[in-house]
Amino acid sequence: MGIQVISRDGQPEYAVVPWEQYQALLKAAGQPAANSMGQPATCEPVVEPSAARVPSLSELAQLRQAKGLAPEQLARTVGISPAYLAMIESGERQPDAAIRRSLAWELGVPGWSEPS
Repeated sequence: MGIQVISRDGQPEYAVVPWEQYQALLKAAGQPAANSMGQPATCEPVVEPSAARVPSLSELAQLRQAKGLAPEQLARTVGISPAYLAMIESGERQPDAAIRRSLAWELGVPGWSEPS
């Protein structure tokens, strides 16, 4: 198979396969064939991620806890101090766009491109 593996931080994150092989995988899994947009040919359109609800920054602590991350761990991963993360979580500070994007990436949420 001509599979391309896309990694992040040394860990595989996505696999890209040729269209014919993708169709064969769907068939082997008992799924209907996909159309040119990658959607099953007989289903409703898939909602794009940009249409998904973007959580508010006020939900940051709950999102972090739901992921099982300690404040120190998330802060270190994002590149900020635990004290600054606490201020963001309490609403005392509004992070810049780069920190919002990094928080969203680490928490697996659609993203924060504008202050909430």
